[in-house]
Amino acid sequence: QGMFIQSADPANPVLLFLHGGPGMVEFFMEQDYPTGLERHFTMVWWEQRGAGMSFSSDVPPETMTMDRMIADTIEVADYLRARFGQEKIVLLGHSWGAYLGIEVAAAAPDRFRAYVGMAQIAHQLRSEVMARDYLLETYRARGDDAMVRRLEAAPVTMEEGTSPAWMRLRDRAMHQAGVGHMHDMDSVITGIFLPMWRVRAYTLVEKINIWRGKIWSRPFFWDDLLRDDLSARLTEFELPVYFLTGRHDYTANAELTRAYFERIEAPVKGFYLFDNSAHSPLFEEPERATRILLHDVLQGRNALADAKGTAGQNPFEIE
Repeated sequence: QGMFIQSADPANPVLLFLHGGPGMVEFFMEQDYPTGLERHFTMVWWEQRGAGMSFSSDVPPETMTMDRMIADTIEVADYLRARFGQEKIVLLGHSWGAYLGIEVAAAAPDRFRAYVGMAQIAHQLRSEVMARDYLLETYRARGDDAMVRRLEAAPVTMEEGTSPAWMRLRDRAMHQAGVGHMHDMDSVITGIFLPMWRVRAYTLVEKINIWRGKIWSRPFFWDDLLRDDLSARLTEFELPVYFLTGRHDYTANAELTRAYFERIEAPVKGFYLFDNSAHSPLFEEPERATRILLHDVLQGRNALADAKGTAGQNPFEIE
């Protein structure tokens, strides 16, 4: 299990970051979009089984299961708790990492001070359907007939799922519309692929394995993740739960995330909408994310939240 650990002071609270994908590591984001969280936390950028530094052709395919990934996460958390002498740590999951993370939070609440879901997945197939509808509307309004034709030939339905044509087109179409990985990132190539190769912390072999792991990991989890409606089965938690959501996120639809939040029961919960973000609020608006982590998450409160789930809370509209 490979990981980067960054900290100005190892006595600071430990924050375990679960990357997205499946299989897509995110430590490289710190290069162009530094969060500065290592000044306040002992930041742990763990690379999950079959991903990045943890990829190996020797990883048994039969171990690539949700049960094993949950167990891995708990084992890593226990290792960090022992290493840094902390009874509880903070768990933050992003996208696929939030799908994994919320399962871990439900299974082992005693290990964590709080669970933070960034771009929290709720029901991914419904999110894909809503993304295609939004993109068709957007590109029609732009007069981009070529993209409209491509989207029309790339169906996504609740009955049939995602077509191969949609999976080939979705990232490009989302990024060009400002609703992909980041609101201001218009290309996966210039925003993710090329910056990854510039990260000096990785060896050349590790950089190659990042892409091998991404391709290898996804098929083990994608179909089950796609059709799983978390709001119908995972709503009761014994620890504080916080969601960081980008207003422009159509990878994990912000409306679905908010609807999921409303169904959750937890000792404390907070929903935070980032107006200038898409799928990655921590990297897009790091100052606000840091304030939330320090003043709400570490304190076990929701004073800065847009929605707290309290009686009489008025739902806001997502544009």
